[in-house]
Amino acid sequence: MTLTPEIRWIDTPEALDAACAEVAQAEVIALDTEFFREKTFHPVPALIQFSVGGPAWLIDPLVVECTDAFRRLLSQGPLKLLHASSEDLEVLAHWAGATVAPLVDTQIAQALLGEDPAMGYQRLVQHWTGETLPKDETRSDWLQRPLSEAQCLYAALDVVFLLKVWERQREALERQGRREWLEADCRDLLAQALRSTEADGQWYRRHRQLWRLAPRQVEAYRLLTTWREGEARRRNLPRGWLVSDRVLYGIAERMPDNRYQLAEVDDIKPSQIKRDGDTLLALVKQARQCEIDALPPALPSPLGTDYKRRMKALKRVVNEYAERLGVAPEVLMRRRDLEAMIAADLAAEPLPLPEGWRGECLAAPLARALDEVKAE
Repeated sequence: MTLTPEIRWIDTPEALDAACAEVAQAEVIALDTEFFREKTFHPVPALIQFSVGGPAWLIDPLVVECTDAFRRLLSQGPLKLLHASSEDLEVLAHWAGATVAPLVDTQIAQALLGEDPAMGYQRLVQHWTGETLPKDETRSDWLQRPLSEAQCLYAALDVVFLLKVWERQREALERQGRREWLEADCRDLLAQALRSTEADGQWYRRHRQLWRLAPRQVEAYRLLTTWREGEARRRNLPRGWLVSDRVLYGIAERMPDNRYQLAEVDDIKPSQIKRDGDTLLALVKQARQCEIDALPPALPSPLGTDYKRRMKALKRVVNEYAERLGVAPEVLMRRRDLEAMIAADLAAEPLPLPEGWRGECLAAPLARALDEVKAE
């Protein structure tokens, strides 16, 4: 396959609509984006690329607003291909105000074929086509204008080769009967992307030391992180610039009553106290006043014997099925999902068993493994 594709630059709405008309009848469209987000919460679109084979179109989002024709192309019609798509979906949602569907993420496809679940694009292309793509422009300045020839070539190759990769992946998935698995996982990915603001209230669950906190402290940390996510989005600032997870966890640990106690939290800045101190203290007060039955449950210690026995049993099941299917264990079950099952089991609550194709493989063996642990 040629490493010098035809490149068509789009810097007017008319050119974008003409390109959309040209590809409207295609079955598959490869998409990619380049963006910048070091100083903002929302990604700043710098380039949007697409191809259906043959030429690669490069849209300049710095001068072109999304048109209705491109919005329809994103949300309807042809299958859209993206690789490691989570941030690209953010870029396109922010620039185009559209959901990308139907979607195939080639990184997820590769994970279901038994390869590295986080395989990068260059390795993916080499694996399926034998071609080595240039890497020199990976961290270049995509906001500069004009873009260099090397940048344009790099961006074009990202979408041109994606089509060839998918052609091979699709054949392999269909041979193994896993095309439906991929479609289900990509639908889940899109559903998660659509719940960005709803996910604010779940950010607190990411902290690995949450089990060290009492339920009222957990509630404080939940309220603090939910507020931080919404504020970072509203102010369009990186969340760490507003206030870090470490500081919010420290506030939840100490549960301060006033600014003097708030100032004793490790790493908190005087500017943060001056700007948001009253809000942070109000959230802690809200957690203090929360009714007991509305508090999140206490989380079990992962250092306890009962916890370790359950984790060992669940991981054994997952590893066994992963080996049988030829995929990485984390493709079947994330650690946080296993932890949620253990917490529910120790609390004698219904198990949050996997659903869909994972549930067909794992739900019964996982439940049985926990029953066996309790029977020992």
